[in-house]
Formats: sequence, C-alpha cells, structure tokens
Amino acid sequence: MTGHGGAGGEYKDLVVFLAAAGVMVPLFNRLKISPILGFLAAGVLLGPDGLARLADTAPWLSWLTISDAGQIRSLSELGVAFLLFMIGLELSWERLRSMRKLVFGLGLTQVAACTVVLAGLFMLMGQTLVSAAVLGMGLALSSTAVVMPVLAERGRVQTASGRATFAVLLAQDLAVAPILITVTVLAALAQSGGDIDAGTLRTALLTLVPAAVGLALLVGLGRLVLRPMFRSVARAKSRGQGQEMFVAASLLVVVGAGVAAQAAGLSMSLGALIAGVLLAETEFRREVELAIEPFKGLLLGVFFVGVGIGLDLDVVVADPLGVFGLAAALTAVKVAMIFGAARLWGVKNKAAIETALVLGPAGEFAFVILGAGLVEGIASPAFTGTVLVAATISIFTIPAMAVLAGRLTRGKTAAPDLPAEALTPAAAGNQVLIVGFGRVGRLVGEMLTEHGQSYLALDANASTVAKGRAEGANVFYGDAGRPEMLQLCGVATARAVVVTMDAPTKVDEVVRAARGLRPDLILIARARDERHAERLYHLGVTDAVPETTEAALQLAENTLVDLGVPMGLVLASIHERRDRFRTLFQEAMPDNQARPRRPRALRSTRG
Repeated sequence: MTGHGGAGGEYKDLVVFLAAAGVMVPLFNRLKISPILGFLAAGVLLGPDGLARLADTAPWLSWLTISDAGQIRSLSELGVAFLLFMIGLELSWERLRSMRKLVFGLGLTQVAACTVVLAGLFMLMGQTLVSAAVLGMGLALSSTAVVMPVLAERGRVQTASGRATFAVLLAQDLAVAPILITVTVLAALAQSGGDIDAGTLRTALLTLVPAAVGLALLVGLGRLVLRPMFRSVARAKSRGQGQEMFVAASLLVVVGAGVAAQAAGLSMSLGALIAGVLLAETEFRREVELAIEPFKGLLLGVFFVGVGIGLDLDVVVADPLGVFGLAAALTAVKVAMIFGAARLWGVKNKAAIETALVLGPAGEFAFVILGAGLVEGIASPAFTGTVLVAATISIFTIPAMAVLAGRLTRGKTAAPDLPAEALTPAAAGNQVLIVGFGRVGRLVGEMLTEHGQSYLALDANASTVAKGRAEGANVFYGDAGRPEMLQLCGVATARAVVVTMDAPTKVDEVVRAARGLRPDLILIARARDERHAERLYHLGVTDAVPETTEAALQLAENTLVDLGVPMGLVLASIHERRDRFRTLFQEAMPDNQARPRRPRALRSTRG
C-alpha cells in the first residue's frame, strides 16, 4: 500500500474494509436492505470518488479511504473463486449430466445470442467489428458473485427460476476461458489488418492446449488426492489436533486449484468450481462447506467493495443521460434475449421472467474480458471506460431486479416448471437424519431403507464414514453438534432425527442443537441408562431409548419365550413395561413441551 508509512499504515486499507463490513452492512441489514448494496455503497464512499476527494482539505480523511484499489481487486478475485467453490460443492458430475440441457443448451444459447445482438448494437454506435465483438462477449455474461447471494437471501435458489439461473451462470463461467482465447485470436486478426494466415491462427489456437492439459490434470489429481488428504486431516482432528487443520486444508484446495487453473490459462474461479465439484462426491463436502463459509462471505464483500471503488463518478457526471441510458439499454437487451432463450429451452413463462431479470445486468467477468481487450489494443479505451461504468451501474441494480421479479411473479405457483432433467437428483430434504453411523446407526439405516424411507447419515469418524460409503450408504463426515452442520444437512425439512451415538455428552449436545433449530422435530435419541433418558426428555427428545432398559427387556423376552410362555402374553407384558418406563422418564419433560400425541404400536425386539 502506498502513501501511508509508519506504524500500521500498511494495514490501513484492511482496517477500513473491516470497519465498513462491521458498520455499514449491519446498518443496511437493520434497514432491511441487501448487504450486497451495503458493500457496494461502501466501495463508492471509501473509493477515490468518495471521501478521498475531500482529503486535500481534510488530510485525516485519507485514513478513512481505500487507497490501493488494485490490491482490493486481487482479493475480490479470491472472493469470486470461493463463491464458485461453494457452488461446486452443491454439484456432482451426476447433477451436471442431468442439467446438461440447461447448461449447454440454454446457457450457451444465451451467451451466443447476447454476444451477437450486443456486438451489433455497438457496431451501430460506431465501433469496429473486433471491438464490438469483445464488448459483446464481455457484457453477455452476468454476475455470479451478486446474483447467487441475492437469490439465496430471497430463498429462490431451489426454485425453477433459481435452477435455470444457476445453469446459465454455470455455462457463462465455463465460457470465460474460451472467450479470453477468442480475444487473443481477434487481436491477431486486428493486427494483421483483417487477413489472418494459417500460422497466426494456429499460434492463437495453440493457447487452448495448456488449458485442456491443465483441466485434465486438475480433474485427475483432484480425484486421486482430495479424499486421502481430507481423511488424513479428519483423523488428525479426531485426535484433538483442532478444527484449524480442516480450515487450512479447505483453503489450500480453493486457492491451490485456482492458482493451478490460472497457470493453465483458465480462470481462477473455474479451477475453484472444479475443485468444489470433485469434493462434492466425497464424504467431506459438508464439513468443508462450513470451514469455507466465513472466508467466502468476507472475500465476496471485498469483491463488492471493489466494484463500488471502480465506479468512476466523473464519467457519470460528465454524461449522466448517456451512461444511465447505456446501462438501461444493455440490461433491456439482455433481459429480452435471455427471456427468449429460456422460453426456447422449455422454461415456463414465470421462471423465464425471473431468470431474465436477475441475469440482465452485467457481471464481474466484463471487467476481466474488457480489460484483456484493452491490453490487446483492440478496444477503444475511452468508450470501453464508459461501458465499464455503465456495467458497474447495472450491477448495482441486481437486488432491485430480484425484487421486481418477485413482485411480477407474486402469488404464482411454486410448482417445478423446468424440464425433468433439471430437477434431478432432488435436493436433500424430507429425509430421516441419522447422527452416528456405527453398528446402531447402520442398522437403523438398513431398516429405514427396507421400509422405503430415505435417510442421510452423519458421523465424525472418517473411517466409519469411509466404510459406510463403500457399502453405498448416504453418509457424510461432520460434527452434528454444530447447528450449522444440521442446517446444511436439511434439518429444516427432515422428517426425524435419530441420534445413535454412544457418548452421552455428545448425544446431549446434538439434541440441544436439533431441538433449538426445530421445536416440532421428531427427535429420537439413544440413552446410556435411565438417568440419561430422563435428562434427554428434559432436553426435549420425542423418545429416548436407554440401552440398559432395552437390554433387560430383550433378555426377559427371550427367557420367557424359551421357557414356553406364549409369545402374545410376553409381548403384551414387555410392551406394558416399556410404556411404564417411558411414562416415568417423560416426567422429566419441561412443562411447556407437548407429550407424545399418539400411542405407539406394539414393538417387538424379535423377528
């Protein structure tokens, strides 16, 4: 950082950013305004066109501004990479295959159509064919970094429009590398005066080879290395060596994959996306997601601040009608083209409207692609600068566009209206969540499967998880004592939670977390003994199953049957005794907690 020597001066920009995150964003939240707008506004206020303009008359204001915008932009690239990594964790190769029609059909149609129409618009504005093509490709893309958090805030990610939007954004992210290569080819064409020979074209196209090789190596090494690495970290964690090792490994994967992709000529965000998709197939995806979440949010904040800093207010003041008119025209053209493409590929009217509105504004990759065009000397610096300001203004409108889309589709049916392949495999939900997948948990899972009930299991032992997944069980690595982990595993829509662990204190911890998240949840827990069962009922379980009591009842049942007592009498007496114990245990339930609403059927422990 420049211009601020002395103690702590080199950290001044970091302090200013954290102050903005800690003050402005909570203020926007209190006003029920998107925190994204808070970061954007902070960027404008703290940038060179904000408080810095007053620094000459009040030098102390320089300590309240961000002076090194370049470093902010470098950090913001990490924020986009973290976002793409988190998106990748929610995917799998199977899901990508199932979404191929929307990703490679709707998504690529949108990119191609918007590029052609926008390029034609720029040619009408006096730009050359090559310059117009670069401008069209850059502005055809939308903002993954803004759109996805906005949809998440509004609970729209899992809707039909949310899935269509994600498919288009994914296609756009995959298109960034080919577009950058195309810019190189166009630069060669421009430098040759429009006549490009085979040798020049071959040289430009050979830039694809490192990208293809790098992509193959990234996927191959990821499949070989990621699972063993995280198993080793999980074993170390189970020996009490700390959560920080898991965080460090997760950060290594995101940053390492991004740097490797950059070295191969791909975008950092694409490398992070691939790493996320590879980890999505492993048992560690939920734990990694928790470890990365705080960094993703903070670094995305840096990105939004960087976008705000990049808004050149001098250009806006010089020609406000021209800049705002250009921003509106670009957005309107994209909205129309995206709506048409969505309808063409089978997205119904309401979802197509919402998809088009949130994807209409420009995206963060416009700055990357147009910057490459400037470097190659094929984009007019003055006109491109005006276009970038218009693109920045359009990004500011994304939250408002999402609100408009919600109002236009308010009261409409939420039924899925995408092609069937876009909705499979279904998102986790309406399952039984099994916490602990040792012998007891595995048997519970087998019985649920036998009776047609789906489940998702969690266990904090990496070896247990690996064994379960080898047997085809839907089990993941993670600590269910953390409410965040339960939320990631769908506790909000789970039909029941069954806690099967044999550590009483850990069972208590999970029960507290689950009951705190869902007062109406069916919550069944394994208890060590009668006293533990009473404590669990006090914590709010629906049913507690004490090991000692159940073992005694099992022994009594087997003994009586082997002695020749009729099975019906034995089962009736066992059932009566079990209910008597349960009634005693339930006396420990809080007064404000409802007792079980219906009697349970006879339960036998014999075949």
